[in-house]
Amino acid sequence: SDLHEPVYLEVKNQNNSVALPYDFTVCISTMFNFTNVLQLVQSLEMMQLLGVDRVVIYKSDCSPETQRVLDYYTQKGLVEVISWTISNHLKPSHSWRPQFDPGDIHYFGQIPALTDCVYRYMYQSRYVSLQDTDELILPQSVNSWLDLLPQLEKKYGVDKCYMFENNVFPYTVTLPLPASQKQTIESPGWKNVPGVNILAHLHHEPIIKETHDSNFKVIVNPRAVFRTSVHGLLKSEKGCAWVDRNIARMYHTRAGIQKLKPEQLVYDGRLLKYSDRLISAVNTVLKETKFLSKE
Repeated sequence: SDLHEPVYLEVKNQNNSVALPYDFTVCISTMFNFTNVLQLVQSLEMMQLLGVDRVVIYKSDCSPETQRVLDYYTQKGLVEVISWTISNHLKPSHSWRPQFDPGDIHYFGQIPALTDCVYRYMYQSRYVSLQDTDELILPQSVNSWLDLLPQLEKKYGVDKCYMFENNVFPYTVTLPLPASQKQTIESPGWKNVPGVNILAHLHHEPIIKETHDSNFKVIVNPRAVFRTSVHGLLKSEKGCAWVDRNIARMYHTRAGIQKLKPEQLVYDGRLLKYSDRLISAVNTVLKETKFLSKE
């Protein structure tokens, strides 16, 4: 019967030596039950400040408010939303640990989504970053990925996958900025937008082996990749290299992982270097998507 007709995904890595239209593409897998509008807008605006020119989002489901934002960025040409309707065909696990939520496929099918993205953009983008909406890979001595990648190629070699240390900034804790910082960290009206303000959470958990070694993310030349996973690559031409945290590291604004007292967190104000431009850009988007009035 038609029910058992297999559905094929085309392998989009037919090599043709065309100029690559994008420098940096971010692959985000997978968006499910998503409501965090403010952090999504902040992340997409930060990515553009860093030099990203394409963001691919594999979407299972999201709130109507999130959809408004996705439609806006799709129309602008930044975002490509790929409908990820895997739950119509399989029972995906809702946990990354199968023993807590067994299913036919791991954690909403993240790995096939990322693999599809790498192959889809293999001959469209110089570099591909595999990350989530709550993660930002921030260079420490330069201000954009355009300036960061030559540093990485020189230090670690070309066509490597570059792995960035995971720093967890818990959004459950809000601590005051040091007295020397006079930066603005939010805009009036943001209180009415659902989601997290990343500028209000600039203290990260101390680095421990468990989170450092497992929850990292990568930027890679997609033409050097055969197989990927959620964290790192399963198979590539030249292997991976850990990036020194003083060159670049990942800022992961999420619920805390370690059980800590607030004074055990470590202040890191790097994001404030972008805050004026970020607040202005976010306000423009929130006005155009009718979350803020235009006065």
